[in-house]
Amino acid sequence: MSLVPLGVHAADDSMQGMAMNGFYGQYSMTREASGTAWQPDSSPMDGIMAMHGDWMTMVGGYADAIYDNQGGKRGDEKVFSESMLMGMASHPLAGGTIGFRTMLSLDPLMGKEGYPLLLQTGETADGKTPLIDRQHPHDLFMELATTYSHPVTDDSSAFVYVGYPGEPALGPVTFMHRFSGVDIPEAPITHHWLDSTHITYGVTTVGYVWQNWKIEASAFNGREPDQFRWNFDTPRLNSYSGRITYNPTHNWSLQVSQGYIKSPEELTPDVNQHRTTASATYNMPFGDSNWQTTVAWGMDNNSPGHNLNAYLLESAVQLHETHTFFARAEQAEKDELFDSGPFDGEVFRVNKLSLGYIYDMKMTQHLKLGIGGLGSVYALPSSLDSTYGSSPVSFMLFARMSLY
Repeated sequence: MSLVPLGVHAADDSMQGMAMNGFYGQYSMTREASGTAWQPDSSPMDGIMAMHGDWMTMVGGYADAIYDNQGGKRGDEKVFSESMLMGMASHPLAGGTIGFRTMLSLDPLMGKEGYPLLLQTGETADGKTPLIDRQHPHDLFMELATTYSHPVTDDSSAFVYVGYPGEPALGPVTFMHRFSGVDIPEAPITHHWLDSTHITYGVTTVGYVWQNWKIEASAFNGREPDQFRWNFDTPRLNSYSGRITYNPTHNWSLQVSQGYIKSPEELTPDVNQHRTTASATYNMPFGDSNWQTTVAWGMDNNSPGHNLNAYLLESAVQLHETHTFFARAEQAEKDELFDSGPFDGEVFRVNKLSLGYIYDMKMTQHLKLGIGGLGSVYALPSSLDSTYGSSPVSFMLFARMSLY
């Protein structure tokens, strides 16, 4: 058995071989991210790879301890932990490749109300009250999926992905899987415009890869996970999506996608969504450092309801595998900031800017400790001053243990 750490040099040609081919085609595994989504081939991929005969396996993950202080009149504070453990395995089968993917999280331990996060909306803690200004915890089971791909020609392949839970072909790489966002300990407030379907209890995706192009379509369960985070939700295939991705160079990945999401929210079961997204990710390795930037747009057309847009600009630069500086700027049109009163259902255009830093120290051959912090400021309509305050400020302090 051999072990290969996949750090910022994982995309170098010298490290690529048959054992590092992707699950869905004959290209570098570093192209693959959450679900069936692509990122730039040059992206770093932290984890531990092992070869057991014809089996290739990889394990990665992290655990954060966080002190969260959200300012303003609606603010709150909390100490909590968030975590993720990923495992993948693949093996040749009948001229193609069979793969198995799993992702687990102990986020349910933070409690059903999740953690304070100003302007965040979506899901519920008790099945009765919407979560507002809080980020819901992720489920214990974030992904349990099987894949199979088979070459069609020398430079093309067809694949199928089945997950319970899994991630459909909709939106960019999920925020905690892309390098530009993985070190940011808070979820984007644009999460429910871009990548909220990343935990779907029932999904089947079929796709075709030709050179640097990928086209795919999914049938999936539109309902977001309920408040019971330790169990499995009822599987359904009542929604659909399609995505086209193009990686023009090793440093770029572009995607457009659209989907119909049936009854995503438990508390508004009669509201369906048509979601459209577009994103571009640029990754630039230099020496033992790396810089990645993601720009994304998402639109949720609620029926009945409003047509709402959201924008994200996110960037992270890691210097010498030790110092990481990150930033995230967002704008979202929100109509869920109030569940009663005169503002109930009104649309507000809100803005947020977060800046932060993490310092990583290698503890063992495959384990590192990071210490960091971030601060956030907001630009809100004046009509929200009485609710949030005129200029709320939030911050987080955190420590992270991660595999590399």
